[in-house]
Amino acid sequence: MLKLIDIKKDYLAGDNAVHALKGVSLEFRENEFVAVEGVSGCGKSSLLNIIGGLDQYTSGDLIINGKSTKHFTDGDWDAYRNRSIGFVFQSYNLIPHQSVLSNVELALTLSGVSPAERKRRATEALEKVGLSYRADVLGGELTLPELKRMEVARALATQPTLLLLDEVIAGLNPSEVDVFVDLLRKIHESEKLTIIIIEHVMRALM
Repeated sequence: MLKLIDIKKDYLAGDNAVHALKGVSLEFRENEFVAVEGVSGCGKSSLLNIIGGLDQYTSGDLIINGKSTKHFTDGDWDAYRNRSIGFVFQSYNLIPHQSVLSNVELALTLSGVSPAERKRRATEALEKVGLSYRADVLGGELTLPELKRMEVARALATQPTLLLLDEVIAGLNPSEVDVFVDLLRKIHESEKLTIIIIEHVMRALM
């Protein structure tokens, strides 16, 4: 499904180049649940952003379903992100004065999805993460574990084939981490998604 071949990513910091990734080669099969652990600053988020098409690699190649992305246009990357990728970030992009349902629907507002279909898909996604009973609550009233589930629901509403999670267990206590990881495993099994999660410490996922 995904293959990274000698991926390098450099950033300019003044007159100096920062080498975020120094030749990463990985392969992900369909329907895998993969956890990537690393210390702060080792390039985990850079790797995830390249896989998700949010950032471009400096050299190497990213193969998607057997197709090289070396010559992808902006339109190709937009189509890939919109049709295949669900993102869950540590920051929430929450609109606190809107309902949880409306916050989940936001993922679909720029995709040309009709209002009725947006509501249906958002409602279904909230059910999948066990948060449908909070659909009409304002986003600002959610607890931290509920916020994280809402973000997963927002990603699922886009009907992705690849779910990417960037350090999303931060701030949760050990019992909350166990519940959240168990939810991800159930989603992985039921939705047949490839899930890639990166974290500073991965003990909870072992």
